[in-house]
Amino acid sequence: MPEAPGTPLIGRTVVVTRAVAQAAELADRLTAAGAQVLEFPTIEIADPESWEPADEAIARLETYDWIVLTSANAVDHFMDRVRAAGVDERVVADARVVAVGPATASRCIARGIRPCLVPDEHRAEGVLEGLVERGVGPGSRVLVPRALEAREVLPDTLRGRGATVDVVPVYRTVCGVGRPGVIDRMSAGTVDAITFTSSSTARNFAQLTGDLDLPTLMRGVVVASIGPVTSDTLRGLGLDVAVEPAESTVPELVRALGDHFSPPPETGMAAGSG
Repeated sequence: MPEAPGTPLIGRTVVVTRAVAQAAELADRLTAAGAQVLEFPTIEIADPESWEPADEAIARLETYDWIVLTSANAVDHFMDRVRAAGVDERVVADARVVAVGPATASRCIARGIRPCLVPDEHRAEGVLEGLVERGVGPGSRVLVPRALEAREVLPDTLRGRGATVDVVPVYRTVCGVGRPGVIDRMSAGTVDAITFTSSSTARNFAQLTGDLDLPTLMRGVVVASIGPVTSDTLRGLGLDVAVEPAESTVPELVRALGDHFSPPPETGMAAGSG
């Protein structure tokens, strides 16, 4: 039976490893594309162990030239803490804010912040290029409210250029608990694909599979990664990445996965016909 228009994943079973609070957009888009979605949350979002570094930075927000927000979680947790501190949120709204990608930018706008920089490359390297082009260097002060666990390439490189960079944790990711039966279904060969939207989801998935051999468990399962950093982590775990969108966003991840499973377009009539 041919698939319905716009449902390239019909008949496919896809695992989503995002935190429960964040899984809805990806799960909804996969479902709209025809997939059966199995949620297997490998991460949970928690407050940092101490708010002191963030509170100290919030108390001197006006001294920063740039605020770099690297995820929607960072936006929400940072702005919630600004509000809890009784600081006028317009101080952030009036600042020069960098959003690492369109999802982060959308969350900024929803919280009353309009980013002045959203790099084309949705990772630290793209943020760096944009900031360097705008003259960030000696004398510049940059605030990076982010997850406790994150790559250091952005702050380290900016410091190497002479900028003062304060990195403050506003949330942390902890290992999730998964969902019963999903690993059994993968072992039984009834899962077609699994999606990873961060390095944390990949590492925690490996942790949750326990003593199982990961490449063996994933044999026949299409591994879909949201971007190059996550893909590098997956390869480090011994997995082959079959799907990685050109743009590191949830809509493009779903589109790329649908393209992977779609039959190739017909190239024309058979030779000798007509």
